[in-house]
Amino acid sequence: MGTRQGSAWIWLWGRQGSGTGCRFRACPFVNGVRGSEDEPAPGEEETDMKQYLLAVHLVEGEPVPSEEEMQQAYKRVDTFNAELQSAGAWVFAGGLHPPSTATVVRAQDGQVVTTDGPFAETKEQLGGFWVVTAPDLDAALAWAAKGSEACGGPVEVRPFQEIDAQ
Repeated sequence: MGTRQGSAWIWLWGRQGSGTGCRFRACPFVNGVRGSEDEPAPGEEETDMKQYLLAVHLVEGEPVPSEEEMQQAYKRVDTFNAELQSAGAWVFAGGLHPPSTATVVRAQDGQVVTTDGPFAETKEQLGGFWVVTAPDLDAALAWAAKGSEACGGPVEVRPFQEIDAQ
């Protein structure tokens, strides 16, 4: 934990033992941001790889896993995160608090309107995510398969829009 030269680590967890939101109560994701726009972190190099969002989806009302199952999931996700990092595919990851903690902000007619609760009224919600770099969609899908196995939930893969350098 803490901050290192060229690397800032952030730890965020869902509410422990709440039984709501993240399937594993406290979402088992380690958050981290490495490097900066001006200077990559040690061992990081500029590449032409694309970035992909690996989004973990949770379904409201699913049974809450036992403490033992949660601990196993934490270990699997920690191992997966370490694998992403050692492969140079890690960009960022995060576990989210339950949808009930969300606030929607909307600009309308020059006014800012906020609404408590999630934007979409649905039983399926985003519970956490990884942002990874991969040479192509097939490689991103392979990472998603490992992530799904680690966290025990479905993982949606979406490419980020590419911005042309000018």
